[in-house]
Amino acid sequence: MPTTKGPATKGRLEISGLTAGYGQTRIIENLSFTVPAGGRLALLGRNGVGKTTTLATLVGQTTRHGGSITLDGVELGKLNSSARAAAGLGYVPQTRDIFRSLTVEENLVTGLKGRPRSALEEAYTLFPRLGERRRNGGGELSGGEQQMLSVARALLGKPTALLLDEPLEGLAPVICDQLMLALSQLDMTVILVEQQVDRALDFAHEVVMLDRGRVVHHGPAAAARDDHALMERHLGVSLAA
Repeated sequence: MPTTKGPATKGRLEISGLTAGYGQTRIIENLSFTVPAGGRLALLGRNGVGKTTTLATLVGQTTRHGGSITLDGVELGKLNSSARAAAGLGYVPQTRDIFRSLTVEENLVTGLKGRPRSALEEAYTLFPRLGERRRNGGGELSGGEQQMLSVARALLGKPTALLLDEPLEGLAPVICDQLMLALSQLDMTVILVEQQVDRALDFAHEVVMLDRGRVVHHGPAAAARDDHALMERHLGVSLAA
């Protein structure tokens, strides 16, 4: 599984003029931003502004009305979800979507995508708790363990860009710490949607803020954190210094 042994050379994600939604209902309008290979971008905004729809659009789960999605020069817009995954997009949805009737190890096997079973050790190295629970059913896991499983399964497919939708939702602070530490060790491109704004900005290099489906701010995460007026205006929060 990728670590910080070297800088990422793949995973440049370019979104240009992206407009999409569900059927004829448009949720996001004319989104444009780029994440360099190995870059970390926090996609933030109040509830209902289009963050989840943006990620769902990138992986091909919505109706795209315009714009382009390019990963390392490959146009993904006309590809189905499976082809986008094969091109290098990994996705961890807010719903986690683990197989509750399968064991931890059986869940992980579904993420191998043709890789040898020995690659499962990558998941157990990143999340030792999964190794301890490998024979337990998905339905027997705590919320934090389920999230670790969902992330590990996505990483086993060796994506070059990973999309994470609210990975910390409902988790205890100590589990959030463990999960964010694991994510910080990756050398791949990451787009993170997260309501815990302080953690998201600590993790990210850049931040894009959405309002009513449009980009209203794009800039360095550290600078956004220190701009209290910006944070209050677009997110309704003010972080402690």
